[in-house]
Amino acid sequence: MKLFFLCIFSLLHIVGYAQSKITTVDSLQDARVGFNTLFTITPTGKKDKPFQFELNKNAIAFIQSYIDKQGPELLKMKNWAKPYFNLYDEILTANGIPVQLKYLSVIESHLTPNLVSWAGAVGPWQLMPDEAKRFGLKTSPVDERTDFQKSTIAAATILKELFTQFGDWLLVVAAYNGGAGRVSRAIQKKGTKDFWQIEYELPMETRNHVKKFIATEYIMEENATAFDERGKVNAFDERGKNLISSSANDWVSTEVSGRFLMIVIAKKLSMPITDLIKVNPGFDQQVASGNSYMLKLPKDKLPIFETYKNDILQASLQMLYTIKE
Repeated sequence: MKLFFLCIFSLLHIVGYAQSKITTVDSLQDARVGFNTLFTITPTGKKDKPFQFELNKNAIAFIQSYIDKQGPELLKMKNWAKPYFNLYDEILTANGIPVQLKYLSVIESHLTPNLVSWAGAVGPWQLMPDEAKRFGLKTSPVDERTDFQKSTIAAATILKELFTQFGDWLLVVAAYNGGAGRVSRAIQKKGTKDFWQIEYELPMETRNHVKKFIATEYIMEENATAFDERGKVNAFDERGKNLISSSANDWVSTEVSGRFLMIVIAKKLSMPITDLIKVNPGFDQQVASGNSYMLKLPKDKLPIFETYKNDILQASLQMLYTIKE
């Protein structure tokens, strides 16, 4: 049985079109084309939140880990990279590509224009020499692959070509990294274009590339980190309402051991997971190694944790088992 965590995405961000707001069910379904293996959409009938998005459960664990490792750095980038993202949005939109594909450049290069890979790929979109030649980009004396505008125009064409071939943006990201031929062979072998069904036919670097893209979009666009009692992800309040109290007296410690997951603890305690991660760095990695951990919790949440400790552990084990299936 497939498990899903419900997450409320920003409609404009998920659809990814910068210049138009989608207000009807029909147009929403049209714009959703290409993301059907990442999430499903269900109308709620509520004016404040007309749609509910269900994130594929295969992405949950990776996103949690990525938030822990890369979240703070990516949120800083969200501010300093605005000029680059604005440029990306214009070019991608002009080419009919969801603007969230701009985060592929973040995964490729961290927006470093002069980055050169071991394979000879250069620039913010990591274009290979053959691609530069195909799009008329000079590689000397100045390498035009380092030019944000020119390289993005070239990358947009590549993305369009890959989407025409595969019809799914997750497969486009996989092919951008690992090559269209490799993705095509995986599809042929498994008889499906569902990324989650073919991922283990792809190299680890490629499948993690896709998951990094998902996690980066999630962090940069949604900041959705707080779980309510129904498992729904609430939007993180950027004005600071969900930040931890600065008073050390509000937090207490308890020693835990066993294969607990921070995401399950956060859900049961109805807390933003980033609050817990901030004061409990490396928790999942530590307990996964068989070590105990002095878990810090808000003073008023400790009795709840102690009461439902065994239930939380069982739910954590069930999630790990489900994810591995």
